Amino acid sequence: MLRANGIADISKETLRQILKACGVSWQATKTWKASNDPEFTEKMARVLDLYDNPPADGRVLCVDEFGPLNLQPRPGRGWFTRRKPKRLRATYHRTQGVRHMFGALDLATGQLYYRIRDRKRWTEFLAFLKTLRARSPGEKLYLICDNYSVHKRREVRDWCADNAIELVFLPTYSSWLNRIECEFAALRYFALNGTDHRSHGEQDDAIGDYIRWRNQHAGPVRDFAVGSKIRQPDYLPKVA
Repeated sequence: MLRANGIADISKETLRQILKACGVSWQATKTWKASNDPEFTEKMARVLDLYDNPPADGRVLCVDEFGPLNLQPRPGRGWFTRRKPKRLRATYHRTQGVRHMFGALDLATGQLYYRIRDRKRWTEFLAFLKTLRARSPGEKLYLICDNYSVHKRREVRDWCADNAIELVFLPTYSSWLNRIECEFAALRYFALNGTDHRSHGEQDDAIGDYIRWRNQHAGPVRDFAVGSKIRQPDYLPKVA
């Protein structure tokens, strides 16, 4: 194009070397959403401090919902005979509804706890919190979670206050600060990608099998975003 338009008479290889020397490469565009939380810095510092310095009087858990879990063919990758990849059906009708998973990552042990339910109302969320409370009697729990209205329901807040649970809310539009998001990405990759489950029971079993295998190999979760730009004092409330 440069030669055709009379701009410069250079070869493709020369142009490649110039771009490489300038640190320019062909990349996909990305989006980012700035946090509009006026307390962004304070909230982020609180979450990072819990990651870096777990409290001596309890344990830190990252909590979130995963889903919706509908039944559909999910694209993925696998080992197949050359030019004979696995074929997934096309689907336009999903008639068996959706389910939702509540998940919690215990940073002290690396264990991932979950429950799959038909709804994700505050009642289901509170029931899940009660299972977490029962797992760690006598310890205070610090639950890192996003600003989903269910998490801030008055009944949930009151129960947590009465049962030695502190809800630590992320800044708005900052789900990337929740360490459990990494676990959900792995769950999607290993348990769901490339599948075509025909029933919720079958899909639930696949999720359960993966989490049991994962927990057998789990260890304490440390070193969140070490060396990342979010650790810099002048970091802006946005993520690329």
